[in-house]
Amino acid sequence: MWTYASYACWAASALLVFWMVADWYKTDTTFSEDVLTSSREGEIEAETEQHKL
Repeated sequence: MWTYASYACWAASALLVFWMVADWYKTDTTFSEDVLTSSREGEIEAETEQHKL
């Protein structure tokens, strides 16, 4: 029984890796680098750092 459970876990992990790679490829081809690297949090941090100076 433990052997089959081990195989099931390996299969699940392989599916998760495939899903992550497929999602990465889809996201990378759908959006530009400017969109992917911008964030509202980054803008907030930049504003707080300017106020500290």
